[in-house]
Amino acid sequence: MTADRGSGVSGADTQDERAHRETDPEPGPEAGERGSVLRVEGVSRSFGDLDVLRDVSLSLASGTVGSVVGPNGSGKSTLLRALAGLSPHGGTVELAAGGPRAVGYLPQSPAFRPRFTVGETLEFYADLLTGEVDVDAALERVGMAGAADRRTEALSGGMRRLLGIAQATLGDPPLLLLDEPTSDLDPRMTEHIFGVIEGIVSEGAAVLLATHDHRGVERSDRVFLLDEGHIVVSGSPGELRGDTDSALDALFAEYVADPTADLTVGTHDAVDDGGGGGS
Repeated sequence: MTADRGSGVSGADTQDERAHRETDPEPGPEAGERGSVLRVEGVSRSFGDLDVLRDVSLSLASGTVGSVVGPNGSGKSTLLRALAGLSPHGGTVELAAGGPRAVGYLPQSPAFRPRFTVGETLEFYADLLTGEVDVDAALERVGMAGAADRRTEALSGGMRRLLGIAQATLGDPPLLLLDEPTSDLDPRMTEHIFGVIEGIVSEGAAVLLATHDHRGVERSDRVFLLDEGHIVVSGSPGELRGDTDSALDALFAEYVADPTADLTVGTHDAVDDGGGGGS
């Protein structure tokens, strides 16, 4: 199916819909050239007195995968939202030009309109773009061609991620930003999603992941360790893993402080505030 322009579907925007409308990149390199599709210089973001991102700079070439790793609360999701144009920030973000959209974005917990089918959902998002958009190709790309008539509320967590990735690829953007695309998924679905990502990259797009998954990190061309809002170190998985079997484990062991190091819980010093626990 090819989406028809000018759909009259209405309703409150989801986060994904705003990503279609609000991304307004700085002029960058032309898409399709083997070169940088993303250039980030000095990106910063604060919430009041809290600096969430501090002078973040990185670049990513077409046909490559980058992984942003780091402890919980290090700013990974905030960084991806800033790069997608969904969060105000200091510094500059340059995205490759070309096609109906410069960047596709998958949030950590994608939300879709209820009572829509998978096909109707993608048609709705396609109608937000200019030019012809091939919805069938997007479904084929993620392995959901047989689920076009399924209601979004009937999808499993993994299928929702796949639909979110399909939505992010509409218009063939040269850059995809995927926030924790495999978190809480079983090994088979995780492997499938990484296979989908490899297929997208083989077509020439670049993919930047925020992830805690060893498999995603090891399949990346470049890994960026984000801690306390800034890039601590970056390199290929081989450069970063050293003598270990895992680049992710090596990075955390060498650069990330143990959050429990200052906690001493014994018979007399355990603290209970009456809340029963927390996260």
